[in-house]
Amino acid sequence: MTDFGPAADLLLNNWAGTARIAELPESMRPRTRAEGYEAAAAVAARSGSAVAGWKIAATSEAGQKHINVDGPIAGRILKSRLLPPGSTVTLGGNIMRVAEAEFAFGFAKDMPPRAEPYRQDEALDAVDALYLSIEVPDSRYMDFTRVGAAQLIADTACASWLVLGPAAGRPWRELDLSAHAVTGLINGAVKARGTGKAVLGDPRTALTWFLNEAATYCGGVKAGQFVTTGTCIVPMAVAPGDEVTVDYGVLGAISCTIV
Repeated sequence: MTDFGPAADLLLNNWAGTARIAELPESMRPRTRAEGYEAAAAVAARSGSAVAGWKIAATSEAGQKHINVDGPIAGRILKSRLLPPGSTVTLGGNIMRVAEAEFAFGFAKDMPPRAEPYRQDEALDAVDALYLSIEVPDSRYMDFTRVGAAQLIADTACASWLVLGPAAGRPWRELDLSAHAVTGLINGAVKARGTGKAVLGDPRTALTWFLNEAATYCGGVKAGQFVTTGTCIVPMAVAPGDEVTVDYGVLGAISCTIV
């Protein structure tokens, strides 16, 4: 196994200083999806923060084309980057400068690695809550569209800030999440509309994909963690002073302020 500690240190130093690199140096660069996840594990281990949950990036064809990957990628959400509803989100040197609307599933039990893939019914059985969230992603690369999947995975799949909660305000299992409408607003004005279909066709499909990805590459998932399943809307451009609200209809709404 390659020592990706130096890569993790470089990424974390740039994260802390909101600096950017073109890409990881040749000597410490992951080459495969598996190596990317090894490097990402080192980032989490050296961050000084617990892993609160996970995210999926590039769950739509448009998202995959945007960052030049051939499928979804997963990343860890650090507890230190998790915010409650109504929080202020510091944009700072963020180069992506967008907000995304994502369903998040909370896990009630461990889902460890195993030989056979998890089925969707097993994935849903492991979930005890559906949460609403707003993600404000970022990258430690100057041009995140050019570095490839392995380096993006190493960089926690462009994770930065996540506003999580509340749990859905009504029973959600009866709903067709693929058709469920989501509306994004900036300063009270509608900027984006979408549905769960944007997320691999259905957030429940994304959930199942993630569990199998985590089982294959990341040692599985722990009870109490969650996963955000990708943006249901076209990412909304944000700037300091913006009030961001995502309306999930009968499931509730969530807001944050960008500073």
